[in-house]
Amino acid sequence: MAVEGIEGTDVPTTTEQVPLVLVVDDDPIMRNLIVQAVAKEGYRVMQADNGAECLTLFREHAPDLVLLDAVMPVMDGFACCSQLQNITPTTALTNEHVVEFVTPDSTEESEDEYEFQEKTPVLMITGLDDDESVDRAFDAGASDYVTKPIHWKVLRRRVNRIIQQSHLHKNLEKANAELNRLASTDSLTQLANRKRFDEYFTQQWNLMHRLDKEISLILCDIDFFKQFNDTYGHQGGDRCLRVVAAAIAKQVHRPSDLVARYGGEEFAVILPNCGAKDAADIALKICQRIESLEMEHKGSEVSDFVTLSIGVAGCLPAMGQDYQDLIGLADRGLYSAKEGGKNGVYLAYDEHEPCLQISSG
Repeated sequence: MAVEGIEGTDVPTTTEQVPLVLVVDDDPIMRNLIVQAVAKEGYRVMQADNGAECLTLFREHAPDLVLLDAVMPVMDGFACCSQLQNITPTTALTNEHVVEFVTPDSTEESEDEYEFQEKTPVLMITGLDDDESVDRAFDAGASDYVTKPIHWKVLRRRVNRIIQQSHLHKNLEKANAELNRLASTDSLTQLANRKRFDEYFTQQWNLMHRLDKEISLILCDIDFFKQFNDTYGHQGGDRCLRVVAAAIAKQVHRPSDLVARYGGEEFAVILPNCGAKDAADIALKICQRIESLEMEHKGSEVSDFVTLSIGVAGCLPAMGQDYQDLIGLADRGLYSAKEGGKNGVYLAYDEHEPCLQISSG
């Protein structure tokens, strides 16, 4: 059957975007009548004859609206509606009607979730119109209800209104998610920006303190970057920053890690649940990777190619400390790398002890 968009609304009209409505009723005659009424409005429709089948189809197909009969054997509509509120459809991550803003997230626990998943609206259809039944429907999570015998024009208008409102709300969530992404992203390198770095570091610092786990920080600085700009121009400098940013990001693999542009030609890597020695190994791989790219740098005094100076530090967050203490320690390692001839990695264990040289060009 050809599926068309809804005339006079903003609901998408391509076949893939046409909203999907799940009709649930144990009475086959009533179910078919509802299916026909909804299909005539231009929606895709699937049907179930009981609550259990409804839950299964909901998980598998992520419908945009559920029309649910209140009185059914085994599992009534109220119980089914209540269970629907706790289900995340398995298609949610790929379904274009569900928006999710993905950020680095701890595999153990996170305070930092930008997840936008609106509850799928449920329109309850019931022959019960007493106050108690109406309250039960809304308490179970229903968005609205219509009574039997069904006034078909009222049903069609409510279906259209609910889907249109849901569509507009999801578009708004998409826009908000994009605004959140833009506000947290460096426009040149597409890495996290300094604002995002500070927010995430604070969150992960507090989380690692609660979990009694280590956290490490890598600070990277492109050697002789001013001379690079002088030699190749600012467009060449921008290209260099983008290439270096992408190379650093490829060496950092865990979802909980965050790579950020720290400022100018500096980059930072936050490594939750990671000790200093492991962080130093990652830093060494970053240093070697940048050098292996062989980006010409005629203004460098240590190499014919672009290189990095890197400082590394790690600690177990303690009461009375904050993430700025770890930044200071990693910055001390970075300073040692620069003073030690650049193109190298230095690990700072303590503010009073000499930094440990991990590698040098």
